[in-house]
Amino acid sequence: MMNKKRKLIAVILLAGFVSLFLYLNNHWLQTTTYRIYSERIPQPFDGLTIVQLSDLHDATFGEKQTRLVEKVKKAQPDVIFITGDIIDSNRYDLENSLDLVKGLVKITDVYYVTGNHEVAVNEVEEIDEALRELGVHVLTNKAKTFSRDGEQLVIAGVEDPLMTGLNSPAKAVAASLDEAFKGLTGHPYSILLSHRPEVFDVYVEKEMDLVLAGHAHGGQIRIPFIGGLIAPGQGWFPKYTAGRHERGITTMVVNRGLGNSLIPFRIFNRPEVVVVKLKSG
Repeated sequence: MMNKKRKLIAVILLAGFVSLFLYLNNHWLQTTTYRIYSERIPQPFDGLTIVQLSDLHDATFGEKQTRLVEKVKKAQPDVIFITGDIIDSNRYDLENSLDLVKGLVKITDVYYVTGNHEVAVNEVEEIDEALRELGVHVLTNKAKTFSRDGEQLVIAGVEDPLMTGLNSPAKAVAASLDEAFKGLTGHPYSILLSHRPEVFDVYVEKEMDLVLAGHAHGGQIRIPFIGGLIAPGQGWFPKYTAGRHERGITTMVVNRGLGNSLIPFRIFNRPEVVVVKLKSG
């Protein structure tokens, strides 16, 4: 009888530990900060603080997303970027996602680009319009130039490759970049919002300075000392799931994302808020 009681207690304790482990891995927000140094960053933009959010997938962080909004507010951003998949095609709940946006636009300017899930639900126009009504800048193959003290910086965004109908994500992103930067004179420091990290070669070829991407969900399950396990568009043991990647003048920061889609749990992969600080020099 005692052995049975001990086994039952052990099972209960194990179940409790697993439940707590999964809860923390999927709800305990983590802030990751990157400092991007470049002589191409104009001096007037030195110290610019960016918060990037990605892949919410209709996840919820507190009532009306208050925990996530407070996490962003604590970073004191000058601008907020959302790099796609604010909704999930398997459980479409736009109002839940808009609760987050309503909190973010009270902090500072918010910019957004589409992800593949917005395209999958075939509601891109509805989502874009709802975001615009809240004051969000929707960047659909567009670039905006900002001036400070006579110096310029460009913020650009490209739509998800699924929007183009092309079979090659690389060709689709390259075409979208050409459209976004059409007519832009000179070569000012550029910040690109793009959902897809797997087309890093395109960003390098097009000489983007800073790219903020998501989509990979950190590899969903992160194996210590190895990295992510699987990612869409990259398969098993993908290369671009998190962190900073550099080549030439291009730096790409990949956000591990906030929510889940087909795979319900994140393992060793807490939901992430990315903070980027620009440093001239």
